[in-house]
Amino acid sequence: MDNLMAAFTHETNEGLEHLDEILLESERDKNISEENINSIFRITHTIKGSAAMMELGGISSLAHAVEDVFYIIREDPQKLTIVFEALFDLVFQSSDFLKNEMEKLQAGGYVEDDPSALIAQLREQAAVMKGEASEAPAPAAAPAAPTATAPAAPAETKAEPAPEGSYRIRVFFEDDCQMENMRAFMLMTQLKHCCESISSIPANPETDSSLSAEIIKNGFILICKPTDSLDDVLKAIEGSLNIKTYEVLPDEKPEPAQTPAAEQSAAPKAAPAAPAANAAKAGAKQSLISVNQAKLDHLMDLVGELVTAESMVARNPDLKGLQLDNFNKSIRELKKLTDELQDIVMSIRMVPLHSTFQKMNRIIRDMCKKLDKKVELVTEGGDTEVDKTINDAIGDPFMHMIRNSMDHAIEPPQERLALGKPEIGRITLAARSVGGEILIDIADDGCGLNAEKLLQKASANGILTKPASEYTEKEAFQLIMLPGFSTNTQVTEYSGRGVGMDVVRKNIEKVGGTISIASAKGKGTTFTIKIPLTLAILEGMNIAVGGTIFTLPVTSITQSFKVTDPSQVIHNTNGTEMILIRGECYPIIRLHDIFNIPTDQRDITEGIMIQVESSSSSACLFADELLGEYQVVVKPFPAILSRYNLKEQGISGCSILGDGSISLILDANNLLNNQQ
Repeated sequence: MDNLMAAFTHETNEGLEHLDEILLESERDKNISEENINSIFRITHTIKGSAAMMELGGISSLAHAVEDVFYIIREDPQKLTIVFEALFDLVFQSSDFLKNEMEKLQAGGYVEDDPSALIAQLREQAAVMKGEASEAPAPAAAPAAPTATAPAAPAETKAEPAPEGSYRIRVFFEDDCQMENMRAFMLMTQLKHCCESISSIPANPETDSSLSAEIIKNGFILICKPTDSLDDVLKAIEGSLNIKTYEVLPDEKPEPAQTPAAEQSAAPKAAPAAPAANAAKAGAKQSLISVNQAKLDHLMDLVGELVTAESMVARNPDLKGLQLDNFNKSIRELKKLTDELQDIVMSIRMVPLHSTFQKMNRIIRDMCKKLDKKVELVTEGGDTEVDKTINDAIGDPFMHMIRNSMDHAIEPPQERLALGKPEIGRITLAARSVGGEILIDIADDGCGLNAEKLLQKASANGILTKPASEYTEKEAFQLIMLPGFSTNTQVTEYSGRGVGMDVVRKNIEKVGGTISIASAKGKGTTFTIKIPLTLAILEGMNIAVGGTIFTLPVTSITQSFKVTDPSQVIHNTNGTEMILIRGECYPIIRLHDIFNIPTDQRDITEGIMIQVESSSSSACLFADELLGEYQVVVKPFPAILSRYNLKEQGISGCSILGDGSISLILDANNLLNNQQ
């Protein structure tokens, strides 16, 4: 049942995301297309049937109630105008209820909530559309299971000729997957979105569990007429779970039975993209499978170990001074292969930002209603890909920032019109890839930040670290990132508690990112988030401090230089040092002092300076020497070291170098924050 539950929650979550997108689009247009009505009907019908199979009565009943409503709308779309706004609010609430149930199912220890209040309201809306007083609507005309059915024809029996343009596809399910009859029914349900008509041999498989034996023996034949192309149907089959093989039957389109992706993965070499595309059109099976993320994490760990082992072999001190031409040639070939393997594994973990961007639409929609504002969300670069772990981590920061823009920045419609602005405010989410990083802008065209008011509020809260007159505008903007800081005078549902932006900064920094702010009073504010493509492997600069080697991510480094003029260094009365660079003063952080490392390199003119930058400040690190730029595999510290708060002290992890020694990875953000 664990595998079935995982499949159910995955498919349901995907369906609910699609449902939200359709509802938001339709609500904006004040209309709903026939295609979207059918899509909602199919989504809720699938959830209803799958939940019933999993014996989740509440979920199934609620999905059935939504399905009933859209069955009425499908029969007569004009009836939607009677209850448009109220119905959409109810369906959004139903979607939220179902999402919450999915979260509980995935967390374990599931206790089903009672959706009867929502069901009653949906039935009331259905009754209004049907012109009935307060009666519950009749059951949908397309129930999941008919009360009676004719005996199923044997799978080998040739059925009546298929309609013109139809295809017959024989499907075999994986061995011992169980409940083959219900899997056949679920497969047909999944294919309805890409088929004009669909039937099967045996017919109505969900009505008789004894059909499972027949399906195991002879397979399950789909008779379908694709809406667009056969390729769409085959892709949908490939994306379904527990499919062992399938074939387009010879009398329609001769092709041999195809093996699943798991079997194909044993092939020595993948087919090029173009032949693969042609093969798909011919009915060939592509390597499209759902994989548990834990397996991908383990695979990434193994690739990291392989990269480290390759580096240890190539830089083995026993080989120093030897002339080994053939060995070096083999090592170069090995490195080429490990680099390619690393790129492929990293690409497998990449997911587009589109779904994360689209989820913000729902937040804006709900807040517009509660705050009586008009705002549109514009997204750019949604196809930009990031590591799955990072994508999961940035969802909450995005939500906080969108809420802040809605609550603090975007003015009410009347005020915007008085200011000469468009009545409808705009929030923009834009992503782009720059080198090994992703830059994401979250911008609004609201009132902008007022540096003077920010400084006054910070002064009143006692969180200024120097006189207000010494703060630059950029530094004043960064005050909103401090814990306990809020510009709201009242606590609202969305803000005013002094938590939010400091949490955003911490969550972004947890995944190795930074956040910067640009704002123009009366015109708007732009937050720019800079995050790495992946957390597993990074480009780092190795530096030596005494007998210790540190790795500093190159994304944190602005420049490195030697100090030739001691007069550049300014000694403060409190014992700290600063260095003057092109008219700007930066604090000096001596790494040997911070980490108490013995070293002979204490003269500022003998070592090396590395200027680093975080989201809010910049400083110069003093080290003994630069050792060069390397690609390193990030290793977390053992759990036994968690008591020492190494992350907060400026060390984010470690890496194994080519000679087997350990390098500590520096966290520039925390290093600089500790010096403020």
